[in-house]
Amino acid sequence: MRNMALLAATAAALALAGCAKKPPRMLPPPPASGAADAGMGQGPGGPGSGGVGAAALPGSRADFIAAVPSDRVYFALDSYSIDDKDRAVLDAQAAWLARNPRVRVTIEGHCDERGTREYNLALGDRRANAAKNYLASRGVDPGRMAVISYGKERPEALGSDEESWAKNRRAVTVVPE
Repeated sequence: MRNMALLAATAAALALAGCAKKPPRMLPPPPASGAADAGMGQGPGGPGSGGVGAAALPGSRADFIAAVPSDRVYFALDSYSIDDKDRAVLDAQAAWLARNPRVRVTIEGHCDERGTREYNLALGDRRANAAKNYLASRGVDPGRMAVISYGKERPEALGSDEESWAKNRRAVTVVPE
């Protein structure tokens, strides 16, 4: 019986060893030096930016960032109230969304590090929904907007001071790539 188990284990090990990935014999050549200039690099206008050369494609993330003053609004401590500065940012976002009716967005709610995980997840949800509700009040179809709360899990600024905390209390409108 023991020999049978040893034989089975050896067979399994040999089968798995045969599946090991072998490194390629030759690596592909590096990209041509002019690729970045032709809009093929990772910089502005490169892959994932939504751009063609230096211009952003309408409805892309790059177009959104170029057209609105900010993709985020900030909140006071323990608050999810939209102030006048936030309204101006969200009005510009609503106008862009009206020009691009096929684009769906996700609104992320974030908090600073203070408070429990559960409290911050709930507050982040209220912040994301406050931004969503404001955009909906400006004519954006609520079905085009998803909300998610990250609470304190994805800080924008690391640090335990008021400046860092203020940057982390936010709602971010994300246009997919």
